[in-house]
Amino acid sequence: MPKPVKVSVVIPAYNEAACLPECLDALARQTVRPFEVIVVDNDSSDASADVAASYPFVKVLTEPKRGRVFARNAGFRAAKGDVLARLDADAIAPANWVEWIAQYYANGNESVALTGGAHFYNMRPAGFISWAYNWLVFSFNKLLIGYPTLWGSNMALPRSLWKQVSEDVCQDNTVHEDLDLAVHIHREGGNIYYDHASKVLVEMRRIHTDRQALWPYLQMWPRTLRLHGYRSWVLCWLVGAGGLYLLSPVPLVFEKIKPLSNSSVGLTKNSKYQIPNSK
Repeated sequence: MPKPVKVSVVIPAYNEAACLPECLDALARQTVRPFEVIVVDNDSSDASADVAASYPFVKVLTEPKRGRVFARNAGFRAAKGDVLARLDADAIAPANWVEWIAQYYANGNESVALTGGAHFYNMRPAGFISWAYNWLVFSFNKLLIGYPTLWGSNMALPRSLWKQVSEDVCQDNTVHEDLDLAVHIHREGGNIYYDHASKVLVEMRRIHTDRQALWPYLQMWPRTLRLHGYRSWVLCWLVGAGGLYLLSPVPLVFEKIKPLSNSSVGLTKNSKYQIPNSK
């Protein structure tokens, strides 16, 4: 009988006081309790640390050097579990998310990083936008680099695998730290398994409230590929970054035709959206 897997959940947080309660409430409802939950306050100017500390099961760390990669690394270094899981502060995990991770690693898979996708509850049409996003992140990226990648808000890897690559990952805020991590895992001889059935609920924020940050954010994608020597960064820039930016107003048009009501958002966020057990 395999021994229980200790899953440490790491959540980088920069000014996430408004989002953290739903994220942490979802972790409190897990069918399998995480071994530990670490919120890394990344020099926030709001009450993120206080909100996190109000949950008895949460350990709060402080990383003064701003950037998701630095917050992630601080959390991973401090984690004591067998498996390091990652969520973003605006992600709402289904009730069996930790169970899914623990079951996947119960029989080994020490050289494999596990990842899943997103469902955007605050966009219209949510189903199509979520499908398109997941296709770009996983299928299109696989076309560009030749192997599956990781998505930082729904992923896990063995602590032993992290130790193998932790000194090599890029300390750079201008690249996508999850894609960078996937590249280094692959080059170290590890593998990545994408479970397309795994989804966490996520709020898409840049289109709604911070669109001026969207273009610089999209540029990080081809820049990551170029930094690692992939000539496909040109295709990524044209189809990925450029195409996404041009199409980004489309969801706002849908919402003007039929606004997304608060009640429908609440129904989606509170629904029993479950991921199946990993095979």
